[in-house]
Amino acid sequence: MNEMPATADAPAARATRRLDDLPGPPSLPVIGNAAGVRPTELHRTLEGWARRYGPLYRFRLGREPVLVVADHRLIAELLRDRPDGLARSRAVRKAIDEAGVGGVFSAEGDRWRRQRRLVMRAMTPEAVRHFFPTMARMTERLMRRWQRAVDAGRPIPVARDLKAWAMDLTLALSMGQDIDALDHDDDPLQRDVESMFRTIGRRMAMPIRYWKWFKLPVDREAERTMARIGERVAGFVAQTRARLDADPALRRQPSNLLEALVAARDEPGSEFTDEDVIGNAITLVFAGEDTAANTLAWLLHLLATNPDAAARARREADAIVGPHPLPDAFDRLERLDYLEAAALESMRLKPVAPLAGFEVLRDRTIGDVAVPKGTRVFGVLRCAALDDAHFPDAARFDPERWLRDSASAHGAQDALDAPSRKVFPFGAGPRLCPGRYLAIAEIRMAASMVLRNFDLAFDDDPASIREVFALTMGPDRLPIHLSRRAD
Repeated sequence: MNEMPATADAPAARATRRLDDLPGPPSLPVIGNAAGVRPTELHRTLEGWARRYGPLYRFRLGREPVLVVADHRLIAELLRDRPDGLARSRAVRKAIDEAGVGGVFSAEGDRWRRQRRLVMRAMTPEAVRHFFPTMARMTERLMRRWQRAVDAGRPIPVARDLKAWAMDLTLALSMGQDIDALDHDDDPLQRDVESMFRTIGRRMAMPIRYWKWFKLPVDREAERTMARIGERVAGFVAQTRARLDADPALRRQPSNLLEALVAARDEPGSEFTDEDVIGNAITLVFAGEDTAANTLAWLLHLLATNPDAAARARREADAIVGPHPLPDAFDRLERLDYLEAAALESMRLKPVAPLAGFEVLRDRTIGDVAVPKGTRVFGVLRCAALDDAHFPDAARFDPERWLRDSASAHGAQDALDAPSRKVFPFGAGPRLCPGRYLAIAEIRMAASMVLRNFDLAFDDDPASIREVFALTMGPDRLPIHLSRRAD
């Protein structure tokens, strides 16, 4: 990426420009720039405009002006100003709430503070450590499936299987349910979750919420999908409460996230409701399934196309995992430092959340621009990550960047130059992702299993893989060939 024009380290004290003064793409009456924005390529479009118009520009969705911020320092300030100064954008909140995913992800203000306390009770590092046997069991199931396919000479749908593995693991950890989507291609819950991802992604980019007045067939099917997911999760909540009533010890030491949520909701004086539990339970499924699967897909893609990095990650896995086909203890997961660095580097190059959408809650200045209350803002998160000025040889996959970051001195300049200050795979500020510790553990588990048991090769030109944005950003296909390890 070409170097962006520099901006100040902090927003200017006094605005010198208004939104209308900013550069941006030419727009049409009524529809604005909507005709030139394909929802599945929204992130690439906004990145391209940032290269052309700079780190602060504007475009229009319908008649609504939208501010785009592509400077990592300004984005960091915006993330730190949540939830009081900025909220998640209305389009995102409405699309998610309409899908029934009304938990901590879309909550704002005091409601978010209450929801976060509820979710954090279930996402502590101690809780993640307690989930290790389930992670190992689900990952061994994936390993066995792939070994059988390799031995039988069958092609392996890696991307599909990663999504099914993530769904099985997410449901097992969040709700204590084992639907075995990995070995059952027609599981309706997995189909419904993937369908809702597409619906939310499509509706986020719509300039007009037409479905509030009339519904196309795709919208009627979306409503049926929402209802099925809600009914399924409500059934899981009822089963969980019955299990807690039968075994009160589970309220003190829950075995999954839903048990922790229900236990917190049922405490005397609790301010939580069953709707809070159901909304957050669905949120955990949505947040865990697609993000984990897409992050692993990109990581395997980059390891398969960077054999030196893959060899180093394999040597580390061999040394730490030992004779086992996958880690047999949580402590071994925590020692896979190079593999975590590779995961962070894949998130830099291929972030599953390349955009952050906000709404300004009060008149304010962003950079040198006066931004009125209610303005919609997009943070384009990958611009610094692909800029040689911030990451030397930025297009190169180099996990060492992250090891140098953690091993560097802690001086002020080192801190400003650290990769973790320029990319935000788990967000930043008060709304830092509560599931980040679990996500890293899952990625370490699955990736170390692959490296311990399989050789990776690409069946096609890696450059032909297309990024597709649908709430999260994943590959359109993953033509990776797996074989039994040769050594």
